[in-house]
Amino acid sequence: MAAADTPFDHPAQRPPAQVRAPRRGGVAWRHFGDTRAFLTSPQLLLLQVAHPVVGAGVSDHSTFRTEPWQRLLRTVGSLGTVIYGGQAAATAEARRLIEVHRRMKGTDARGRRYHALHPEAYHWVHATLVRGPVEALRLFGPGLTATQTEEYYREMRDVGRVWGLKEHHLPSDWPAFCAYYDRMVAERLELNDAVRDVLAELTRPQKPPVRWVPAVLWRPCAALAARYALLVTVGTLPPVLRERFQLPWTARHERRLRRFARVVRCLMAPVPPPLRIAPSLFLAYWHTHRPGTDPRTRRPLGATV
Repeated sequence: MAAADTPFDHPAQRPPAQVRAPRRGGVAWRHFGDTRAFLTSPQLLLLQVAHPVVGAGVSDHSTFRTEPWQRLLRTVGSLGTVIYGGQAAATAEARRLIEVHRRMKGTDARGRRYHALHPEAYHWVHATLVRGPVEALRLFGPGLTATQTEEYYREMRDVGRVWGLKEHHLPSDWPAFCAYYDRMVAERLELNDAVRDVLAELTRPQKPPVRWVPAVLWRPCAALAARYALLVTVGTLPPVLRERFQLPWTARHERRLRRFARVVRCLMAPVPPPLRIAPSLFLAYWHTHRPGTDPRTRRPLGATV
């Protein structure tokens, strides 16, 4: 893949100002940051790094191996800013991401040149974020209706435009998106070093960099978290990828996943919908209002200007 290929027009290389970030109270606003969607976040990371360009960029330029928790919080904060931060914050964050990824290029282990801003790779990351919450809500809740799914996709399509993707990069509707997604899984994703690193971290998660969590307490918690994180991650992967990555999956694993999903559904059923996205709103607020952020972007969450 040629290093010179990028998705954005020169010289500005910035998302179009007329494209709107998700509106407050819309379908994307209400469902993207649902707490249940966090349960499938490791699967999204695995899918992302399985793309050869993303995997090479993560292996060569990311701090994931040494700082997985810090990297996770930065990623979640960035996503929350685009979805919940309002137009000014979303546009500013999109421009920052473009500048960060502009420098990420090189040659992978197979001698293929890559650039993190290649449109196929950039779109694939966006696609995993679009599909993830829909699948999570279907497994851990009642799921979205067909009408809600179409509206959600329209809003997330605009998120792709805010990030800088062009109109022709994005499938026109949900069925076209699903066809594109399935084709990418079948034809483009591969087992690579970044995939192995993610699986290793899921198997033995590092202790968070906080002093109030002693190692003696972290070890049993990490073992339990790893068990269910792997269960959800492997169980929600497309079967063709489980085979390609040589990840065992049996009927017993499937029963365990279904039991875990039932427990989550029961626990989340009485939680009011606004509280289900409260952690995402908090992280978005912190990411847009913490010291050092641009004062011009510090507006109430969801502000349009």
